[in-house]
Amino acid sequence: MTELLEIKKLTKNFHGLKAVSDVSFTVEKGSITGMIGSNGAGKTTVFNMISGVLTPTSGSIIYQGKDITGTKACKYTGMGIARTFQIMKPLRNMTVLDNVVSGAIFGRKHLGAAEARDYASEILEFTGLYEKKDLYPKDMGTPYKKRLEVARALATDPELLLLDEVMAGLNPTETDEAVELFQKINDQGTTILLIEHIMRAVASLCQKVVVMHHGEKITEGTPEQVMNDPYVIEIYLGKEED
Repeated sequence: MTELLEIKKLTKNFHGLKAVSDVSFTVEKGSITGMIGSNGAGKTTVFNMISGVLTPTSGSIIYQGKDITGTKACKYTGMGIARTFQIMKPLRNMTVLDNVVSGAIFGRKHLGAAEARDYASEILEFTGLYEKKDLYPKDMGTPYKKRLEVARALATDPELLLLDEVMAGLNPTETDEAVELFQKINDQGTTILLIEHIMRAVASLCQKVVVMHHGEKITEGTPEQVMNDPYVIEIYLGKEED
């Protein structure tokens, strides 16, 4: 498979503390790649560097063969990269539909207001949110807010979608519904890189899993290889309830 994203020796220091150290991996075009590790392992810091929120101390981020290290986050939508956040950030004073319209207007399609509204409606249908379109985010439960976060990112028409623990806090049925949605998104051609703690979701979705520990990548492989790795079991899986 063709590499869409290549992470090369990515490192981030905060006031002398090395939060991420020499992390390297690739994300193949059309794939779903997972990143796992205990809290504080450095996963979100890696995500923040990949998405332009943080500038790496050293190392490089290669996207579609181009070095984008240090590119400002505001340029990412135009490059076809979108992300969700662990802490949901809906536009509180706008309806569900208008939240997604905002993504469509500022996305790669360069839509006008009417076109953006039509496209946002399609995204809401696709993500199972259309019946909620006239609600405000505060009037919805956590599962729908998480889905809204995904819908707004999708409306930008990303080639690479970064999902940061979007299944955290969901019950088993809601998790299964989220897995089904992400598989549908991937089937339509969007490459996905996700951080997740729920291992059955990771096993269902991912072709490759990268394991982080104390800011370093300790291994990578298929979900089966990773879940049967004695060191991964010792430091991570043995502590997880999911």
